[in-house]
Amino acid sequence: MKKVYCTVLSLMIPFLGFTKSFEDHKTKADTLTTVAEVKEDEESKGAFAFSGYLDSYYSANFNKPLSRSNGGAAETARVFDTRSGQFSLGLVQTRVAYTNSKSEAVVDLTFGPNANMGNYGNEVFSTALAIKQAYFTYKFTDKFSMTAGQFGTHIGYEVIDAPANFNYSLSNQFNNGPFYHTGLKATYAFSDRASLMVGVVNNVDGIEDNNRKKGTISQLYLSPVENWNVYLNFINSNEANPIEETGKTPSASYTMFDLATSYQITEKFLLGLNASYGSQKGDFQGDEHANITDSWGGVAVYANTAITENFGLGARYEYFNNDSGVRGLRTAADLGTSVNSITLTGNINLADGHILVKPEFRMDVYPKVNGANALQQFEDSDGAWTKNSQTTFGLAFIYKF
Repeated sequence: MKKVYCTVLSLMIPFLGFTKSFEDHKTKADTLTTVAEVKEDEESKGAFAFSGYLDSYYSANFNKPLSRSNGGAAETARVFDTRSGQFSLGLVQTRVAYTNSKSEAVVDLTFGPNANMGNYGNEVFSTALAIKQAYFTYKFTDKFSMTAGQFGTHIGYEVIDAPANFNYSLSNQFNNGPFYHTGLKATYAFSDRASLMVGVVNNVDGIEDNNRKKGTISQLYLSPVENWNVYLNFINSNEANPIEETGKTPSASYTMFDLATSYQITEKFLLGLNASYGSQKGDFQGDEHANITDSWGGVAVYANTAITENFGLGARYEYFNNDSGVRGLRTAADLGTSVNSITLTGNINLADGHILVKPEFRMDVYPKVNGANALQQFEDSDGAWTKNSQTTFGLAFIYKF
C-alpha cells in the first residue's frame, strides 16, 4: 500500500580473471571458495537507486472565495491543494536509496509548499524541514529487520507522495492524522501473508521529542487471500508539554486505531477502505483540553477502475467527524464539526507512465451553522462566510522518474 518508486541507476560488478598457470594448480575446494567469495562480494556492494517526482496543480473553486483559498474558515478543509484560481506548485521530491543483501539506507527529501505543510513539526530546524524520511534498515534474517530514523507514518490509506495515490486531493483522515515519526521499529514476517511491526517513537510529527515520554506504534499486516491486503495500525503517545515549574510531564494520551485495506477484485478494478478512530485526553503539545477523553474518526471508501491502458477513473467517499473539536477540522468559531466528501478523479498516463495528468472533481459538505449572524465554513466572492459547502474542479500535473 505504501508504494515506493525506484529506478536503479547502475550496478557495476568487476570481472575476475586468472592466468592459465594459476588455474592449472587450483583444486575444486579452491574453486568453490572463490565462487562463494565473489558472490558475497557482489551482495555486499549493493546498489544505488534514485527516484522522485514533481507536481503542480490548478484548482477552480465554484464559490470563488475572495481569499482564493480552499482551506475554509479554519484553513483545514484541504491539506495540500489549498490554493484556488491560480497555478500552484505542489511538491518536489528526490529519493536516494542504497540497498544490499543485509541493509538499506534511504534519504527522502522534499521541497515546495506541500513539503512545508507536511513537515511542519521540523520548521524550527531549518535544513530538517526538507527531510521527509531519513532512515536505515538492517536485516538480521530474511524474516526479521529493524529500522531507525525518521520515517513516514504507518497510519492511513493514503500517503504524501502524489504519484502513489489515485486521488490527487488528500482525505480528511490523512489531514487529521500523523504524517511521520522518528524512532526505532522492528518488523517480523511470519510468512508472505502476515507480518508484525512494533516500534518506539518520539512523538507525533516531530523530529525532536517535546517530553521524556515515548510513543508506541504497531502494524499487523495480513493477506487473507491473493490480492487482498489488510493493515491494522495503532499508535499511543503522551504528547503533553512538561509543566514549566516542575519539569514533570502531566498525564495525557493520544491514541489511534486505523484499518487500511484494499482488494484487487479484477486486473482492472480495485476496492479500498480506510476506517480510523482516535481519542485524546489532556494536553496535546501545548493545546490544552479538559481532563476528559475527546474522540474523532472517519471512514473512506475507494473504487478505482482502469478504462484503458492509459486512462483510469476513481471515486472516493469519506465521512469524517470531529464534533469534539480536538483535531484541526473546525468551524469559523473554532468549534468542532463534521464533513461528507465526494471525490471523482481521472488518471491519464503519458510518456510511458512518467507523466500523470489528474482531472478531479471534489465536493465537501459541512453541517449548516444556525443563527442570524452565524459564520459558515466557506467564503463567497465578497469575502463573507456564507457557504457550508465547497465544490472544486482541478487539474494536477505530475512527473515521476
